[in-house]
Amino acid sequence: MSSMSFLEKLLDGVGVEWKALGGVAKNLNSMRKPITSGLRDFGDIPYYGASGIVDYVKDYIFDGDYLLVSEDGANLLARNTPIAFSISGKSWVNNHAHVLKFNTYVERRFVEIFLNSIDLTPYISGAAQPKLNQQNLNSIQIPIPPLNIQAEIVRILDTFTELIAELIAELIARKKQYNYYRDQLLSFEEGEVEWKTLGDLVDINTGSKPPEILESATNFDYINAGTSRSGYGAASNCEGDTVTTPSRGQGGIGYVGYQREPFWLGPLCYKLQSIDKTVLINKYLFYFLQSRSELLLGLKKEGGVPAVNKSDLIKLEMPVPVLEVQQRIVAILDKFDALTNSITEGLPREIELRQKQYEYYRDLLLSFPKPVEVVE
Repeated sequence: MSSMSFLEKLLDGVGVEWKALGGVAKNLNSMRKPITSGLRDFGDIPYYGASGIVDYVKDYIFDGDYLLVSEDGANLLARNTPIAFSISGKSWVNNHAHVLKFNTYVERRFVEIFLNSIDLTPYISGAAQPKLNQQNLNSIQIPIPPLNIQAEIVRILDTFTELIAELIAELIARKKQYNYYRDQLLSFEEGEVEWKTLGDLVDINTGSKPPEILESATNFDYINAGTSRSGYGAASNCEGDTVTTPSRGQGGIGYVGYQREPFWLGPLCYKLQSIDKTVLINKYLFYFLQSRSELLLGLKKEGGVPAVNKSDLIKLEMPVPVLEVQQRIVAILDKFDALTNSITEGLPREIELRQKQYEYYRDLLLSFPKPVEVVE
């Protein structure tokens, strides 16, 4: 698949019939049976809902190969996960996913790819709770080229899918490797290095609310409670090379961030900066706290809004090897971090590029012209 001529030859002159999905697949919704969580007998049979497996049960109502399509839920519009997904073997399906049966793997997979590529908004009802009912599902128009063409399209796109899956598996393995080496590098024998409290090593303070929180990107991230930026600022109140961790809020306590560039520090977040960089490197501090997030979680005060008090934070102890050792540890972990987390290099970047490549060829291969009578 190295040239456009191949794609043109594959699609050129192909007779394509458009059919309603209800005439392409057999709908087995009448066989579904929802079971409330308290009444389920735990087992090894997957229990499916709108977006995938939600539990495991002892019994099954389906045994074979099926295509499930989300019937309701916010994901019908958000599309954070596929709304159509294949299942095989024994299974139980609740009433939040349509169950479709096809004659062949190729037909099932072709329709799965097509449904995940199109905008379903015209078929969805309900604002508060989006729903794709059976009547609307059955009315979705599907292009049906000859089976051999469907098979070739599926083969091409599955090749991309398998490559992406391999890259994701490699990324997961590399992250485990990264965590292992990070923990090893930051573990020291008793008496090997000096231990000091954060209060002796680090300047710790919270910030303030910016004059205006912007949604559009600027040069300055707004860092507050939570595990990601809270917006953007028009200016900065904190320099780069700074470690941050939320001081208050739901879900953010224990998270450790590193800000390379100047940013705006919010009122619900601590900045941690080395008092003397000849004694402690900020990036080393980041890697240590990141590897010991349980220490920060252990300081969390419950009741109302979870919080970490500065008076407790300054008492945390950390190992402080000589500067050369800190620099070596940081250099090693920076390389692992770039490989496993960087969106501009390493595996995440490769996965992103392959996903875009897949979407490009998917849209190209499924761009069959619609007859006037089925144009939406």
